[in-house]
Amino acid sequence: QVQLQESGPGLVSPSQTLSLTCTVSGASITASDDHWSWIRHPPGKELEWMGGQVHDGGTYYNPSLKSRTSISRDTSKNQFSLQLSSVTPEDTAVYYCAASTVATMRESEYNYWGQGTQVTVSS
Repeated sequence: QVQLQESGPGLVSPSQTLSLTCTVSGASITASDDHWSWIRHPPGKELEWMGGQVHDGGTYYNPSLKSRTSISRDTSKNQFSLQLSSVTPEDTAVYYCAASTVATMRESEYNYWGQGTQVTVSS
């Protein structure tokens, strides 16, 4: 069974960088045909796909967040990470990591989800 677990600080100060890690079990992040993504859900708004990474480490991002977003990985730990720079209170959201077999922004096409982690941007 594939499981994903987000971890990271729940509170980030404005202008700082938000950093989250997703630990994957039951599958390898280097396996072909898999896409590993970050998705967030701001309060009162719809889910927002942020970016993804494929098996060879290649990344792709939501154009609206691309200038502030970076996704990296640690294959030795089977983890992939999100960094979002210059955060503002608008970045307050529940952040999810998720897995799919295609590059997609459609919620229904993600096969596996982490439980989500609340991140609040506040001073």
